[in-house]
Amino acid sequence: MSKRDVFLSAMNHKDTGKVPVDFGSTSVTGMHVYCVDGLRKYYGLEKRPVKIYEPYQMLGFIEDDLAEAMGITVKGEFPRTTMFGFENKGWKDYKLDNGLEVLVPGNFNVTRDKAGNTCLYPEGDLSAPASGHLPKGGYYFDAIIRQLEFDEDNPNVEDNLMEFEPANDIDLKYQKEELERLRREDIGVVTNFGGTGLGDIALVPAVQLKYPRGIRGIEEWYVTLASRKDFVRELFDRQTDIAIENLKTYFNAVGNLPDVVFICGTDFGTQNGTFCSKETFLDLYMPYYKKMNDWIHANTTWKSFKHSCGAVADFIPMFIDAGFDILNPVQCSCAGMEPEKIKREYGNDIVFWGGGVDTQNLLPNGSPNEIRDQVLLRLEIFSKNGGYVFNAIHNVQGNVPIENIAAMIETVKEFNQGV
Repeated sequence: MSKRDVFLSAMNHKDTGKVPVDFGSTSVTGMHVYCVDGLRKYYGLEKRPVKIYEPYQMLGFIEDDLAEAMGITVKGEFPRTTMFGFENKGWKDYKLDNGLEVLVPGNFNVTRDKAGNTCLYPEGDLSAPASGHLPKGGYYFDAIIRQLEFDEDNPNVEDNLMEFEPANDIDLKYQKEELERLRREDIGVVTNFGGTGLGDIALVPAVQLKYPRGIRGIEEWYVTLASRKDFVRELFDRQTDIAIENLKTYFNAVGNLPDVVFICGTDFGTQNGTFCSKETFLDLYMPYYKKMNDWIHANTTWKSFKHSCGAVADFIPMFIDAGFDILNPVQCSCAGMEPEKIKREYGNDIVFWGGGVDTQNLLPNGSPNEIRDQVLLRLEIFSKNGGYVFNAIHNVQGNVPIENIAAMIETVKEFNQGV
C-alpha cells in the first residue's frame, strides 16, 4: 500500500497493519528546533541550519530528507504568516542562546535586555509593544499580555473580532500552491486555514496584533467564560459565521486537496480533570463546533481535527457529537486517559492522533529501551482496527535527549516494517 493509502485507511478506521506517522504537520505535533537539528546530525544528513517556522513554540521545520529518514507519512501546509503576524519568508541567520545557528523569518525582529531575555514583536514592528518574551536559556516564547482597559460591564465583541477577517486573495493563492505541492507527494495532507479556533488560550492574547483591544488577558478570559456568557456566545456566534464563510471561500479555491483541516486547539483538560463542566461545553462550545463541522462534512471530504490536552475522556463523546473526526494529542498520562480504555470505548468513532509516548516524563527522562517498550505497547493498542496516527503527545520539547527521540522513531519504523 502507498503511504497515502495507509493514511486514508487509518482515517476510515481500517487496519492495514501499519500506522501513519506525523511529526511537524501542525503546530501541536512538531518538534523544537533543538530536536530537529539533533536529528539531522543523528541521521547523518547534510549540515544546514534549521528554519524556525513557528517562533511561538520555536518549532523547527522538518525538511524532506529528514522526513524520509524519520518515516514521516503526513505533512502539513501552514498559514502564510506566523503566529506573530509576519511572513515565513526572507530567511536570515540567527543564533540561539545555546549557540545553535538557525534560520528565522526576515521580520523576526528582537530586542534583548541586560539579563539576556529576548522580546519579539508583532509583525516584526519594533515600534510596537513587544508581544513575546523568551527568558534567557528558555525554549520558547511566552505571550506578553497587553490587555488595555475595557468596559467590564459592557465589553465590545468587535474588539475580540479584530483578528477574524474574510480570507484574502494573497492567502488563497499561497495555500492553493502549497497544497498542490504537497498533494503531488504520496502522503496525507493537513492544513490550517485559521480563524476557526474558539477561545484557544494561546490565541487570546493575539500576539500578532500590534495593539489588541478587548479581553486579552488569560485570567480575564477564564473569568469571562464564567461571568460573561452572553458575551462569549455572541463572540463565538460571530466568529463561527466568519469562519464558515472563509471555509466556503477556501473550498472554492482548493477543493479537496487537503485530507485534514485543523479546526481548534482549545484545551479543555488539566492533569486530573477538565477546565469546565460538560454543561458549559454544551452551552458555550458545542453549537459552534457543530455548525462548522456540519458544513465541512456536508460539503467536503475533509476530516476535522480537534486538539485538546489533558484529562478529557469524559468530553470525548461530546467531541464526537460535535462532529470532530480526530482527537489530538491523546494525553495518556492524565486521569482517565488510559490507552486501553479510551480506545475500547471511543476508537470506532474518533481517530486518535498522538499518545505515542509519555512526553512529560518518559521521553525526556527514560532510557531508550523503556521508550521502545512503551511505544510498541501504544502502537499495539491504538492501531487495532485502524483509527490511529502516530505522534508524540504534543510537541517534542527542546530538552529531550536525541537518542530517546531516535528510539521512538526507530520503534515506529520497525512496527511498520513488521519487524
